[in-house]
Amino acid sequence: MSAASRDFVTIVSGLPRSGTSMMMRMIDAGGIPALTDEIRTADDDNPRGYYEFEPVKKTKDDASWVSQARGKVVKMVHLLLMDLPEGYEYRVIFMRRHLDEVLKSQDVMLERHGKGGASLPIDKMKSIFEKQIQQVYDWINQRSHFKLLEVSYNEIMAAPRPFVERINTLLGGELNQDAMAAVIEPDLYRQRAK
Repeated sequence: MSAASRDFVTIVSGLPRSGTSMMMRMIDAGGIPALTDEIRTADDDNPRGYYEFEPVKKTKDDASWVSQARGKVVKMVHLLLMDLPEGYEYRVIFMRRHLDEVLKSQDVMLERHGKGGASLPIDKMKSIFEKQIQQVYDWINQRSHFKLLEVSYNEIMAAPRPFVERINTLLGGELNQDAMAAVIEPDLYRQRAK
């Protein structure tokens, strides 16, 4: 399936620090080019890069970027999915990661940049995140122009092949699965739940 015939928009989404940058690299390596601007460069928190595209953050006010995303993969934080306009077909790979790991990774990143961590208790933050994710899932499930695949970061790090096959199927079946699996680097799995 060429980029021209891949008329849908591929989106990698999830909570911050849930493995979205890794998934962007996997899909890009598999054969769907990433829509990025390279404004946010690689650092200690994401040594292979963030794969972000700034216009995504302003989708609610200006969704004109979506037309150039057909045949490509773009990253969006979970709540922004609900700002996507109709008139396009979306295939969403939604990254899930153990929430203790997400919160720890977010705290480490904030500390590295000299910012304080979350002021809310961990249980409260987990509850907020779970409600947000359910809200997004409910919203997507009411829209026929969305297809969603949930991918566990924790599980794909341990056994990538089944997930790579499911992602390939969702995205048309012509991706380079070996190249996708080769992107996974267990050494970068640093914040692990006990």
